[in-house]
Amino acid sequence: QVQLAETGGGLVQAGASLRLSCAASGPNFSTYIMGWFRQAPGKEREIVAGILRSGGSTYYADSVKGRFTISRDNAESTVYLQLNSLKPEDTAVYYCAATRRYDIPTVSAEYIYWGQGTKVTVSS
Repeated sequence: QVQLAETGGGLVQAGASLRLSCAASGPNFSTYIMGWFRQAPGKEREIVAGILRSGGSTYYADSVKGRFTISRDNAESTVYLQLNSLKPEDTAVYYCAATRRYDIPTVSAEYIYWGQGTKVTVSS
């Protein structure tokens, strides 16, 4: 079993940057595909980005493409999400999640382990 803990959220102004981290505890972190999701108030949870086990392939939602970057360090059992050029519509609780699928799922139901989330608030 993998336990995930996100850090790095906060309150920033539009245009600023943040770096979210998700530290995993438990064995075999490198065998999991990792994803970042977000959930804004009153909205469904949506995928933001995903990364394959080796880090060789990534996925981004259209809304964040070119602004956010996902990466991972398997030696440190950590996945990161760099958020640049933040907009008020990026305000949400951000979650990391792990799955053993063969590709990068875009639906939350395909992920089996979840962190508690870290809140990102972007003011205009």
